[in-house]
Amino acid sequence: MKAFMDKDFLLDTETAKKLYHEHAEKMPIIDYHCHLQPKEIYEDKKFRNLAEVWLGAGDRYGDHYKWRALRARGYEEDSISGPDDDYKKFYQFAESMPYFVGNPLYHWSHLEMKRYFGIEEIINAKTAKTVWEKANAVLETLTARKMMEKMRVQVVCTTDDPVDSLEWHKKMKEDATLKVKVLPTFRPDKAVNIENAGFAQYVNQLAKVVNKPIVCLNDLLLALNERIEFFNEMGTRLSDHSLEVVHYAPATYEQANAVFEKGLKGEEITDLDQDIYKGYLLVALGEEYAKRNWVLQLHIGALRNNSKSMLAKIGADTGFDGIGDDVFMQKLSAILGALDEKNALPKTILYNLNIRDNYALTVLAGCFQKEGVKGRVQVGTAWWFLDQQDGMRQNMETLMQVGVISNSVGMLTDSRSFLAYPRHEYYRRILCSTLGRLVESGQYPESELETLGQIVENICYNNAKEYFGF
Repeated sequence: MKAFMDKDFLLDTETAKKLYHEHAEKMPIIDYHCHLQPKEIYEDKKFRNLAEVWLGAGDRYGDHYKWRALRARGYEEDSISGPDDDYKKFYQFAESMPYFVGNPLYHWSHLEMKRYFGIEEIINAKTAKTVWEKANAVLETLTARKMMEKMRVQVVCTTDDPVDSLEWHKKMKEDATLKVKVLPTFRPDKAVNIENAGFAQYVNQLAKVVNKPIVCLNDLLLALNERIEFFNEMGTRLSDHSLEVVHYAPATYEQANAVFEKGLKGEEITDLDQDIYKGYLLVALGEEYAKRNWVLQLHIGALRNNSKSMLAKIGADTGFDGIGDDVFMQKLSAILGALDEKNALPKTILYNLNIRDNYALTVLAGCFQKEGVKGRVQVGTAWWFLDQQDGMRQNMETLMQVGVISNSVGMLTDSRSFLAYPRHEYYRRILCSTLGRLVESGQYPESELETLGQIVENICYNNAKEYFGF
């Protein structure tokens, strides 16, 4: 029987061990998509205890993966995401740990304790007090910045709204003591989602930020372009769009503007309206991204706010989203094709949340490559609910079978937690295991092991550095 999570955890062949320990393990981290709060990085936040940094501050901001598991155990919401006693919240998670058998949380949590705090104990009710005390002692000096430094994080890209002042990014840009490069990412979902009740209010907010009225679609585009240029000056290299449903229909400016005017008036927006407006806007934004050599990220397929009672009680983005099953390949192809036809398709990363879309999306990405750019359009790493062993392996296998995995820009955290960086290690171990099996089963020659080691280093770090221009 293998020891629990030893140095060769998940490395099931000798080749996998060699690839990981000689190549993957030493590579720094570029976390090009996350939801960390810039203010906490700038202020080098010191967390009051393990519950705050591990589970959340009690203000409905924290680790959704852990919250969902605790909800499944039947605990009260205030002792999960709310203002309940910190030790009570931690203890519930610790005593639940043995029951998370087979869930990636079990591995992630033990890796987090090992890598940040040097804690080797198995987490359960019996060890809860010991783990709590040891971790809290370390947290006396282990601040937000030191957590990133400890994990050898070089670049972090946060997720930011066009109306954001980026005040904390400005301060970090001028802070010579900050050892991690922290850059904003342009996320204009609120300007795109015209069907939402708060659309008109958001447009007014954007108008105030640019100090110009927005009464037509052209005004909106000019305002967004002004913010894109501001983000560009602040070092932005990526944009990000969440497409719960992919909308697109060929449309003239007049048609798209008519829908925009309906949105400003709060009138009903049909599916066709969304196809017209969102398709037009996404193509227009894509052209601007391409001019600045930004990378466009499209996160496709979330099914948002499934529990209406919990949405009313604690709000959105608190762990009640799911996996959608809409068919979207034709409209996505049309968006990419419209940009490609204009020679304005930026480097693009596509993420799917429904695993059934792996092959179709990877094959579609291969239709839009460009001379001189490795992997101009590519499928990103397994995302969100697929961010586990089975999802990662299927993502990697698909990239090998119908794509070129050696072009992949690798792992990201997509997390709100400073303790999430061992997930890069988890990914790297699975990557080395997957590639190692090819060698040891005779599907890839051992004589090319040096090349395979370079591929591992590229996927873990070098590709992202080159692709994003860091």
